[in-house]
Amino acid sequence: MESSILIDVTKMLPSEKHPSIFNAFDSIEPGASVIIHNDHDPKPVYYQLLGLRGNCFTWSYLKNGPDVWEVEIKKNELSNGKETIGQIVSGDICKAEVFKKMGIDFCCGGKKTLEQVCKEKGLSEAAVREALEAQHEQGFFNLDFNSWKPSFLADFITNQHHTFVRENTPILRELSAKVSIKHGDKYPYMKTVNEKLNELLNELETHMKKEEYILFPYIRQMEATKLKAEAFNSVQDPIWMMEQEHDIAGELIHEINALCNNYEEPVDACNSHKLLLYKLEEFENDLYQHIHLENNILFPKALDLEKMM
Repeated sequence: MESSILIDVTKMLPSEKHPSIFNAFDSIEPGASVIIHNDHDPKPVYYQLLGLRGNCFTWSYLKNGPDVWEVEIKKNELSNGKETIGQIVSGDICKAEVFKKMGIDFCCGGKKTLEQVCKEKGLSEAAVREALEAQHEQGFFNLDFNSWKPSFLADFITNQHHTFVRENTPILRELSAKVSIKHGDKYPYMKTVNEKLNELLNELETHMKKEEYILFPYIRQMEATKLKAEAFNSVQDPIWMMEQEHDIAGELIHEINALCNNYEEPVDACNSHKLLLYKLEEFENDLYQHIHLENNILFPKALDLEKMM
């Protein structure tokens, strides 16, 4: 049965406000709500809650100022299989490792529910959930992407993932061409791998330029000015285009993976062949993370930013 807890933060010390809201949220059952009563917009709580708890709630304004603000934070019912793969990974990026091991696409396929994906792949939903619960955070995955502003996240993607693509493109092209030419007769599929890899790298280079010169500056401008830019009717337009291109890139890397038998080394593979497979797997892992950060975190943030204008 749904219920709600009212918290009047105007009567609390600053140090007590956020902990009280989080404690109340953690104490309620799915479907129940916490209502915040405040004298200013409590939006910072939204970003903090999103960063620390993930996409497990809905945020609704009941009163929208100027003197009184009330927000209902409703805990989503996530035990019914309706949360999407992208939402699960957005809430806890380390769970991407589980999906990767099970062959579940969490970037381009991030809008499918866990229930849908398990049915499609013939997996036990209970077993997948158990694996997700058992997964522990480590290293790079501790970064709290959800708490970052869109502009900061766009900068991170550019400096981390776009740079990774550009730094690895030359060696991938060189290794792929070498293996294709020298071992193409023995491993004919490597010729197709070479063709698809070059198609992928060309696609990504054009794609990244569109983001760096069009979409990301547009997002930064919205965040800085709190106004819609005149370049598009909505930020949804370029986002839709980028998502379509992500699907193309995702399909190409899937095909390369399948041709390379999940990057398993042939018994008699030469060192160049082994290095190419290692670099391809490394590239795939980075690409999944790259697309996930955009499709499931940055783009929804940009759309939410536009809605608040």
